[in-house]
Amino acid sequence: MSAYHTPVLLEESVELLAVDPRGTYVDLTFGGGGHSRRILAALGEGGRLYAFDQDRDTRANCPDDGRFCFVESNFRFLRGALRLRGVGRVDGILADLGVSSHHFDDLGRGFSFRGEAPLDMRMNQRGRLTAAEVVGSYPAEELTRVFGDWGEIETPWKAANCVVRARQAEPIRTTAQLVEAVKPCTPRKDEAKFLTRLFQALRIEVNGEMEALKMALEQSLKVLKPGGRLAVISYHSLEDRLVKNFLRSGNFAGEVEKDFFGRAQTPFEPVTRKAVTPSAEELARNPRSRSAKLRAAVKKADAPQGGGVGGVRSK
Repeated sequence: MSAYHTPVLLEESVELLAVDPRGTYVDLTFGGGGHSRRILAALGEGGRLYAFDQDRDTRANCPDDGRFCFVESNFRFLRGALRLRGVGRVDGILADLGVSSHHFDDLGRGFSFRGEAPLDMRMNQRGRLTAAEVVGSYPAEELTRVFGDWGEIETPWKAANCVVRARQAEPIRTTAQLVEAVKPCTPRKDEAKFLTRLFQALRIEVNGEMEALKMALEQSLKVLKPGGRLAVISYHSLEDRLVKNFLRSGNFAGEVEKDFFGRAQTPFEPVTRKAVTPSAEELARNPRSRSAKLRAAVKKADAPQGGGVGGVRSK
């Protein structure tokens, strides 16, 4: 398990789920199975856990447990996948977003700028879009959007123009070629930070991560029972902002609606006043956890059941 991925904020996240031994739970990001195994340890014989992952490599990590069901699917299909398995409502949902250590360490998947590998970055290896296709076919305007919106790069147009100029000479098919292509606009002092954001932007675009997160958050309102809990671990500001706003207000703008009497109409009651972050001990043990933020909330008894909240559209 630890060789594939070291689970972040393991005890803290499962504790915030307040697992009912007889309850039904969902792990939206199975990965190495660390969080799933911890939830299973808290469940009794009548409990049930459904674990989602779109990367078929993760099947090798599945525990041999009759209470466990692996769902090979993107979590954007949360509600439909559960209904296909006869599940309407659940007691808790946990999501550990981001990329597993396995994806970074397996250089052949193209998630890391260290070393040379095909520009892939697909979490679902059956997906159509690859990072090579993005850098090879997107016009400069679209690359600027990707680098700016998903990587929050300060001068995204410079990176986009570098890519366009480089691909005119030869196709950019590997991670090393991409690093070389953007070298003219890569800050010398912050090279690693710049490349991290560049690769993050491409990964998010390839996998439709922000759209999928919005869809999963909205569907959580429909599948959680009143009193059910949602716990989410995010790793960058884009994810954390969506999660924070949604748990606070039920929409992605973070705008709390009020009724005629001025009472806030929100579907969740926060369990965490502020984000939970890794302890000094965990940071020393697992440096990759340094950017993790955990937020959790409980669904109110009178919460609306979602549907259109936040204005998410399917592609």
